[in-house]
Amino acid sequence: MIAAMSPLKKWLLIALGGLVVVPPLGLAAWAWLALHVTYASGERAGFVQKISRKGWVCKTWEGELAMASLPGAMPQIFAFTVRDHGVAREIEQEAGRKVALSYEQHRGLPGSCFGETEYFVTGVRRVVDDPPAPSPKR
Repeated sequence: MIAAMSPLKKWLLIALGGLVVVPPLGLAAWAWLALHVTYASGERAGFVQKISRKGWVCKTWEGELAMASLPGAMPQIFAFTVRDHGVAREIEQEAGRKVALSYEQHRGLPGSCFGETEYFVTGVRRVVDDPPAPSPKR
C-alpha cells in the first residue's frame, strides 16, 4: 500500500508519524535523564515536622524538615520528596526527633508527578546530640 503512494503522500505520512512519535520519546528521555542525573547531593539535619502522601493521580510522599542553627532561632524549612516507601516509613517513625536526611537534588523534572520538590530524600538517620559538658567544679 505504501509503495503505491506518491512521494508527497509518503513524506507527509512520515512527517506526521514523526510528530506523533518523537515528542513523547523526547519527554520520556528528558524525564529519565532528570531522574537519574543528580545535580547535587548532601545531608540536612533538623526535626521532621510533616510527612504525608499527597496527590490526586500521582501519589508522592512530601515532607518538611525544620532546621534551626541556634536554639531559639527561627527555623528554616526544608521541603522534600520521598520516592521510596520504606524510607518514608522510617521518616514517619522518627517524626519529632532530630534526624539527618540524605538527599539528592534533581533539577528540571517535567511536571509535579515525580514530586512537588526537586529534593529527593534517599536515607534517614537519628542524630544523637552530645550531652552538655559538665560545669567546672570549684
